[in-house]
Amino acid sequence: MELAEIIGYIGALIVGLVLGLIGGGGSILTVPILVYFLGFSPIIATSYSLFVVGSTALVGTFGNIRKKTIDFKTAIIFAIPSILTVFMVRSLVIPNLPDVLFTIGSFSLTNSLFIMLLFALIMLLAGWSMIRSKDITADHEIKEYDSNHLLAIGTQAIGIGALAGLVGAGGGFLIVPALVLLVKLPIKKAISTSLFIISIQSLIGFLGDLKTLNIDWKFLITFTIISIIGIFIGLALSKKISAKGLKRGFGYFTLIMAVYIVYKELF
Repeated sequence: MELAEIIGYIGALIVGLVLGLIGGGGSILTVPILVYFLGFSPIIATSYSLFVVGSTALVGTFGNIRKKTIDFKTAIIFAIPSILTVFMVRSLVIPNLPDVLFTIGSFSLTNSLFIMLLFALIMLLAGWSMIRSKDITADHEIKEYDSNHLLAIGTQAIGIGALAGLVGAGGGFLIVPALVLLVKLPIKKAISTSLFIISIQSLIGFLGDLKTLNIDWKFLITFTIISIIGIFIGLALSKKISAKGLKRGFGYFTLIMAVYIVYKELF
């Protein structure tokens, strides 16, 4: 086993640790690990990330089902447009992306460069969100949705589904505020519901790749299992460590990683 591969598997453990410690953010490490340490193309890396993110989120969802902290009605309303979007992006858009999107002078925007730059943008947004995060609360939970709520939820879901399909990240840092601010869910219920949505949209999005990509199942399952082990370790440590400080620190790390990706891809 080469050094880069060992570092990659250690990275898988860190992905799970971060998810377990702060309840999100770990998925945005998966693509850089797969691309820069393990040498996968961005398209393969985003596909594998969907599987890793979906599987790890599913593990957390089983526990939340037992705790009865998931709002299934809201999850279904949010998940349907999100799932359809992410599946169409992975099965129709990604396979048909031209190798070169456009050329200006000596600069060519390839599909791989586009995906990594978009991913860096998502990392910047996620990092800023973690650094600036404040406790968001709902004044009263909405039980019935009117047309305005449905339109707002559907629009958010389509946008998040498109991003998830393109960059392979679950989008929890976008889904949780949407559920609190639009649907007025309590924060703990929003986190649990978000995890359920992420698990479904990520795994179904991954299904869109099965006909177009050759999947290395042995590697992917090994990477995912290590990540899941990391989640359980992170959950155990989270009872002893303040998540707030960790979240802000990881936010700064995410910003640095985003700048590194832009620098590496462009220069």
